[in-house]
Amino acid sequence: MTDMITIDQIDKTRVPQHVAIIMDGNGRWAMKQQHERLFGHRNAIQAVRNAVEAGVMTGVKFLTLYTFSTENWNRPQAEVDGLMELLVTAIMDETPTLLKNGVRLTMIGDISRLPERSRTMLEQCMADTASCTAMTLILALSYSARWEIAQALKKILDERPDPADIDEESLRAYLATKDIPDPDLLIRTGGEIRVSNFLLWQIAYTEFYFTDLLWPDFQKETFFEAIADYQRRHRRFGMTEAQVEAEE
Repeated sequence: MTDMITIDQIDKTRVPQHVAIIMDGNGRWAMKQQHERLFGHRNAIQAVRNAVEAGVMTGVKFLTLYTFSTENWNRPQAEVDGLMELLVTAIMDETPTLLKNGVRLTMIGDISRLPERSRTMLEQCMADTASCTAMTLILALSYSARWEIAQALKKILDERPDPADIDEESLRAYLATKDIPDPDLLIRTGGEIRVSNFLLWQIAYTEFYFTDLLWPDFQKETFFEAIADYQRRHRRFGMTEAQVEAEE
């Protein structure tokens, strides 16, 4: 087993500006413990705290967590209800920690589908942390990339009926992430190698890091290892190596 990466091994001058995480494996983790799936979701809160604090420690400016997809509404009602109640509890419990670490909370997704209590607590936390500047935490709630793109197209067609007025930049302005840079790094736990309808437009040139670790076992050191792996890569954005070297 290799030694875990520590914060001292991270090059603070080459940290990704935006990290996105697909938090996978809560249900399987709970089954291994011989518990129901919600047990895994409850134990995932510490993993979220680990990721947020590691992001602040490394200097990441934006952290997006795939918290609840539009497809997740199709899960058994008891699990959905439990997740929504857990969301309220987690926001209440974690707001002081977010404030302490200078983390601003925001969200992307169809917030209108959330229960009123969840929505109220989420909006209150966003208001409470609005002036924080160390890092922005984005919760993707009731979100899917296809839903986001469809919503963007509806808006842009209403306001720009002439196809000649539509290009990549104009479409980007209608996305939920219009004020957020595209992710530099996408981390997925749980051993699956797919993106699951997450930020499809935004991850065109994102670096991927997949780990078999189930989400409730995610540690700060896991985050550091993903950053270190990212720093060992050379991003070219479609250019040749010589062109990249010339720009540097």
